[in-house]
Amino acid sequence: MSIELTRVLAIRHGETAWNVDTRIQGHLDVDLNDQGRWQAQRLAQSLAQRDAIDHIYSSDLSRAHNTALAIAQTTGAPITVTPGLRERHFGFFQGKTFAEIEATWPEDTRRWRGRDPHWQPKGGESLIMVKDRIEQLLHQLASPHAGQQIALVAHGGVMDVLYRLATGQDLQAPRTWALSNTAVNRLLWTPQGLSLVGWADVSHLEDAVRDETTT
Repeated sequence: MSIELTRVLAIRHGETAWNVDTRIQGHLDVDLNDQGRWQAQRLAQSLAQRDAIDHIYSSDLSRAHNTALAIAQTTGAPITVTPGLRERHFGFFQGKTFAEIEATWPEDTRRWRGRDPHWQPKGGESLIMVKDRIEQLLHQLASPHAGQQIALVAHGGVMDVLYRLATGQDLQAPRTWALSNTAVNRLLWTPQGLSLVGWADVSHLEDAVRDETTT
């Protein structure tokens, strides 16, 4: 007996001013900048032309939610706000630039940059905690949609986890894949796991996009 798949469009939010400044956002609620709003509109128009989306699930943070709203408005797909799709909580790193973090907390920076899966910024989440959160949530969101296509609109850290789940990459493996703003990442989900169909499609954008380098 064949297993029905759930097709998943995993999409990172549009650009924010803090992306430009290399400032850690985490759970802080930073909205899209003008470029990000333009990216979201371009994405929405493209998806309306080429993809049937049955349901959209979005992080509740404004940068993701407003990206998802643009998609919902053009495709007509219903949207559910899902706080579990939030970015990794970076604790005391949140609100700081890469340069500020490196100058102030060199040992924490070493463990962060080295992708120590057990390192947990004070008040925040470890990589293992983020992976467990996203893996469990993906099952909950995808399982009711066998034979359908859903969109998950979230953050760079969430996209990174999904790529690793789909390809078997270890949490500590250096990232060699893009996590660009409003990139469309295509996955297939079954109860047995996640597989990769296509990654980092930004053909809907005419200008250069900014990659995520924090995770």
